[in-house]
Amino acid sequence: MHVCQCKEHSGLLTNGKWLHASGQSSIRWCTVSNEEESKCKAMSEAFSRASIRPTLACVRDSSVAGCAQKLTNNQADAFSTSANSIYDIGKQYNFKIAAGESDVSGEGTTYYAVAVVKKNNPSININNLKGKKSCHTGKGRTAGWNMPLGYLIDSGKMSVMGCNVPQGVGDFFSASCIPGATETGDPKSLCQLCVGDGSGNHKCEASNNERYYAYSGAFRCLVEDAGEVAFIKHTTVAENTDGKGDAWAQGLKSEDYELLCRDGTRSPVNNYKTCNLVRVPARGIVVRSDVDTSVVYNMLREGLEKSGFSFFSSAAYGGTNLMFSDSSTKFITAGSENYIEWMGQRYYDTLRAMDCSPSDIPQSLRWCVVSHSELLKCADMATAFQSKALVPQIQCVSGSSVDDCMKKIKAKDADAITLDGGYIFNAGKQYGLVPAAGESYTGDDDGSAYYAVAVLKKSNADIQRLSNLKDKRSCHTGYGRTAGWNVPVGTLVEQGLIRPEHCKVPQAVGEFFKASCVPGANQPGFPSNLCEQCIGDTLGNNKCMKDKDLYDGYNGAFRCMATGAGDVAFVKHTTVFQNTDGNSTEPWAINLQSKSFQLLCPHGSRAEVTQYGQCHLARVPSHAVMVRPDTNPFAIFGLLDKAQQFFGDDSSPGFKMFDSSGYEGHDLIFKDSTLKMVGVGERKTYEEWLGQGYMDSLIAMECNSATVLFSASVLWASLLACLLATMAV
Repeated sequence: MHVCQCKEHSGLLTNGKWLHASGQSSIRWCTVSNEEESKCKAMSEAFSRASIRPTLACVRDSSVAGCAQKLTNNQADAFSTSANSIYDIGKQYNFKIAAGESDVSGEGTTYYAVAVVKKNNPSININNLKGKKSCHTGKGRTAGWNMPLGYLIDSGKMSVMGCNVPQGVGDFFSASCIPGATETGDPKSLCQLCVGDGSGNHKCEASNNERYYAYSGAFRCLVEDAGEVAFIKHTTVAENTDGKGDAWAQGLKSEDYELLCRDGTRSPVNNYKTCNLVRVPARGIVVRSDVDTSVVYNMLREGLEKSGFSFFSSAAYGGTNLMFSDSSTKFITAGSENYIEWMGQRYYDTLRAMDCSPSDIPQSLRWCVVSHSELLKCADMATAFQSKALVPQIQCVSGSSVDDCMKKIKAKDADAITLDGGYIFNAGKQYGLVPAAGESYTGDDDGSAYYAVAVLKKSNADIQRLSNLKDKRSCHTGYGRTAGWNVPVGTLVEQGLIRPEHCKVPQAVGEFFKASCVPGANQPGFPSNLCEQCIGDTLGNNKCMKDKDLYDGYNGAFRCMATGAGDVAFVKHTTVFQNTDGNSTEPWAINLQSKSFQLLCPHGSRAEVTQYGQCHLARVPSHAVMVRPDTNPFAIFGLLDKAQQFFGDDSSPGFKMFDSSGYEGHDLIFKDSTLKMVGVGERKTYEEWLGQGYMDSLIAMECNSATVLFSASVLWASLLACLLATMAV
């Protein structure tokens, strides 16, 4: 066998054939039409003349999905397609991204989907679009329908019951112009703002006969005050202002319009790269999983430089965007072979939010309950939901415990359960469950129950950081409670200030603090100083008893510190306000002022008690509805959001979602203090829902005596797993 090495081609000449270093002598390109096949053959001939290696062969199929199947069957090696199509085939096939297409910018972006408003309407932002009037390019279009609605659904701002997106849009906006929204079942409000051709004809038609159709039309809808927000692409304003555009656009100034940003702010229209709803990526080059992506990228790049072939022109073959986009000018590196990372998580999430149809909704949602009282409430909930034709219908499944319900959900014998933070940790870590909706106790949408904080007197200047708490006196809400024990002790462990041996956490806490009051710590083997600062009830009895000591609970722990029994109190962020400035009639609190206290921050500083959002030990998450990853979370939130419109008011007659008083219990299925259900937004995993600070506390409070974990900067000890089952909010 004659072998000749050649650096120019980075391969071997074997038996007269070039074999690339990767083992690829030829790349089989999949095409989806006769026109594409003609272009592919011309490209192959151009490559051959220019000695581009590997060589190019053409394979024919009728669809992108068919080409993906050919990759799987080893009948093809590569093809180019849109990001949307890559999302679709990614649900079924394995492949890699070898490269992306791009215009001269080199960004690999087709455009940015943006939300535009008038500058003289300062009250509107991305968080208060509900009830506003909207302008869209057309039903089913990318910038005016799929991207903005996918973003609103994914972020939890808009809910869609039963995957009925048109109805969800009709419920969210007060009126719209969405050309093409004339199908059976589409709410009339979706066409309410459309005007047709000016003579009353062609209203809401998906064509240029409708004045407000497509990019310029949706912008004109905003300009003429038909709507308050226009969903278009980032170039539309510039194309219709400052002397550009048709007659209706003359005199318009781009400076009179602004973009709505995802963080709730607004920005000039030229800041679209940082202020947009979604970046829409350009086409990508898909290759078989065992193909070296660099081989395909280098082949295309070399072909573009040396072959003279017009990659990005299709006119000669009787079509448009054949094999590659006609608007592209170059190939760029993919950045990642993983298609989700290549297209961007936001774009993927947006498509996923829109990837649902009514036929995808299961007939029933099996809710797991753990008590007879919960079962009774669940049965009434199922009947109430059915009376309003809510979907999917609720069915009730009994579990012997919360853990049993988690097992049932994982095994597909149940579908959903509402859990608190400790159980959410277990549900995600052990059973792979994810949050689908959350409870809100304040009316906010951030999924926070409260912030766990460390409070001390402003006059106590000796304590400036957590390490200064060594040999000080501490006040806790109770042993095993979240804000008063699990979070602060977990924080001290995570920072290496407490180092328990053999999972003996109480002993380590007793050694760290000089003296404490930890109601419930009066247990055999626990250090006596954990109860030293407790005072018992009004008669001096029941010292250190849970629920009986005067220093028990949030108010009790704050009282312990405020009256001088302790130097620091571990409570929740509202506790100070509830017991100062005349908000309490208790004799010990009646003269206290909130300005006399400060918060101790975890990273070496102090802050005013009003700054709990920035200075806290952990954000304690609210309860969440947990489901399997294969359950559509938007369908769950869509059901609950629609349901709370009928059953979320505790003062209304009939079934009440957030009231358990009629079932001889409390916090059944949902916490009674819930004001509303909220979407999970970007907190799609159990780790994201819980938050890093709370996660650190839980991890630090796990117990495994055989293991001590170290990170780069802190000691991670695994402690007290049993506490997760007894954590109290």
